[in-house]
Amino acid sequence: MKKSLISLVSGLIVLAGCGDETTDSAEEYPTENIDLLVGAGPGGGTDNFARATEDQLSDKLETNIVIENLEQASGAVANEETANSAPDGHTINYVSSTFIVSNAAGQNDTGLDELTPVARMQSDILSLVVNPDEFDNFEEFREYAEANEVNVGGTHAVSPDEMGFLELQNESDIDNMNYVPYDDTGEVQAAVMGGNLDAYVGVISAVEEYMESGDLEPVLVFSEERLDEMSDIPATVEDYGWDITNGNERGVLVHADTPPEILDELENVLNEIFESDEYKEYEEQNSLHYRDGWMSSEEYEQKLEEDYEMYQELLENQ
Repeated sequence: MKKSLISLVSGLIVLAGCGDETTDSAEEYPTENIDLLVGAGPGGGTDNFARATEDQLSDKLETNIVIENLEQASGAVANEETANSAPDGHTINYVSSTFIVSNAAGQNDTGLDELTPVARMQSDILSLVVNPDEFDNFEEFREYAEANEVNVGGTHAVSPDEMGFLELQNESDIDNMNYVPYDDTGEVQAAVMGGNLDAYVGVISAVEEYMESGDLEPVLVFSEERLDEMSDIPATVEDYGWDITNGNERGVLVHADTPPEILDELENVLNEIFESDEYKEYEEQNSLHYRDGWMSSEEYEQKLEEDYEMYQELLENQ
């Protein structure tokens, strides 16, 4: 009896000690450089996002940030490396919607059971873009597409662009549309301007300079309502009642076993960055301000779970 009591007390002391160690590690975090993995190449939207937050992240966490681009396999290598890292918040992963799209397609085995969302910070709105010399508005495009086979481009197969295309195809009942993947946004834009494509699906942030020159024009935004800055362009929900609002979202993930205290610390720091004047200026300059990008860890996780189910269904039914 006496021996059992001693064992019980010893066990409680050990458990108490473990709790103190977790708290101490969270209070001391970070204790070394932070590896910031980007599952995309240099110069793209996700890479720009990482570099726009790098300095503030370093200052607020009082450590060095080391950015590494791991664009192989649509970011799957970066996801796997994050899942295989120590669960201590010293490896963070900047992702776009490609993460959950490739996961739903079975091309990325590292999912939400191994990675935990810290926060979403961007929701870049998708749009249907045409050559204004070919179509004045969406109704003209729609009428043409109902009578003729049309080719609609996008960046990569099994991508946020293709998911937007599939959503549009399903909701609009325009069956004569074919999706044509290109390696990068510049190529698909050139194909529309050159008459090799009838339209393309892509983010608003990438087309504004061509709107100014008159070479390209969005004719439909994938949004709940019309954008104040582009009030003449119809929105999928407001004007047609089509439930198409997903864009290309960008956020931050960590190892699923990261202690809650460290996860909270990272989320709070990212929220401070998101609300800063410096970040708001970056949003404006890169046309990322049309929709509020912020989602907390819990909200972002729920959104990714919903997107996973939706994208699986879209891919199965195409």
